Amino acid sequence: MAFVSSPDRAVPNVTSAKIVVAGGFGVPDFLDSLVLFRPDLNRADGAAHLVVFPMYTQNGNPGRNVEALLIRVLWPDWLSEVEQTYDNRMFLPINFVDFTEGYDTNSAVLFPETVAVREVPTYHWGAIFCDREAARFRRVTAAASELLKVALPPDAQRLVDVQALAQGTFMLWDLIHDRTHSHGDLPFDPFMIKQRMPFWMYALEELRCDLNTFRQATKLEAEGLPYARLVQYAIVFDRLFRFPITGERVRNYDGLGGQLLFAYLHRHDALRWTDNRLTFDWQRLPDVVVALCDEVETLYREGIDRSKVAHWIASYELMRSYVPAHPTSTWAKGPEALPLDGPTKELVNAVLPDEFPLNVFYEALRKKLGDVIASTSGITGTAA
Repeated sequence: MAFVSSPDRAVPNVTSAKIVVAGGFGVPDFLDSLVLFRPDLNRADGAAHLVVFPMYTQNGNPGRNVEALLIRVLWPDWLSEVEQTYDNRMFLPINFVDFTEGYDTNSAVLFPETVAVREVPTYHWGAIFCDREAARFRRVTAAASELLKVALPPDAQRLVDVQALAQGTFMLWDLIHDRTHSHGDLPFDPFMIKQRMPFWMYALEELRCDLNTFRQATKLEAEGLPYARLVQYAIVFDRLFRFPITGERVRNYDGLGGQLLFAYLHRHDALRWTDNRLTFDWQRLPDVVVALCDEVETLYREGIDRSKVAHWIASYELMRSYVPAHPTSTWAKGPEALPLDGPTKELVNAVLPDEFPLNVFYEALRKKLGDVIASTSGITGTAA
């Protein structure tokens, strides 16, 4: 819509507006504005940005709508010091100040990839709403701990109780997790852009990054970083309590990662579900989580010597060795049952929507915590 000047105010030029509407609004192109928006060049603690772009939002509307966000950067000195070791210049931890409807969802990221542009630019930053992640974590973990009668250690209880503490924890977690996607032995594109593959491959990649973050947090704890032990709690609790029961059961890769972690800890006696109470062996827990990290990283390292399909199969075998597959699964019958002589899309098509169903523990937990999970949509740190 065009505007003309007025002594009192800007008023719409109705004639121009009618012409635009008649001709169609076309596809929005905000490439030039996106290229100029570089919040990563000034990661100053407290820096405020007003962001207005036509975009789609994760966990929200897949169409591109104009969204407005008022955000504030989180960049304390201690995080800047950690980033000197875990270099991640693209990482931008932020808080919501306000937002339009498209972000009144579960979406916890602001990525330039979501903006409508005429061509793909070079991406320089990715923003994580640490206040939303922290608030969601606190609400779900508090409810799950009460329901499951978990005796939280004092420092874990403080993490659940205090929003500022949880935000700092997620800042450290996300900093290391994000960079891990491009570090280590990588048998395939770690971001899996425009690739179609079985959803457990996405589950393993996201879990690998969290497990590696857990491993790094144990090292940082030994060096005296205050948030490091809290990161370990946050990874375990979020992965166990929230991820498996959030969202639909259709190719829910984050949920599957949580199922694998639960099964591995249970198999190795680091957690028990007895007398309707969930208990952890807090002393053994770090070693068992790192052991799972070793198994996943070994899978990746050996995957470099395999074909893509062979790596899919090896990954499936690791997954189902801990998380039972659906009784009618074609994949569970072994390679001889798979259409290996055709295009790989047929292998993906053979995957069931819920290839690895929830166990009886999670089926019950989902029913009892469903309302709590739903209540976290649109949450911010101020509403926690």
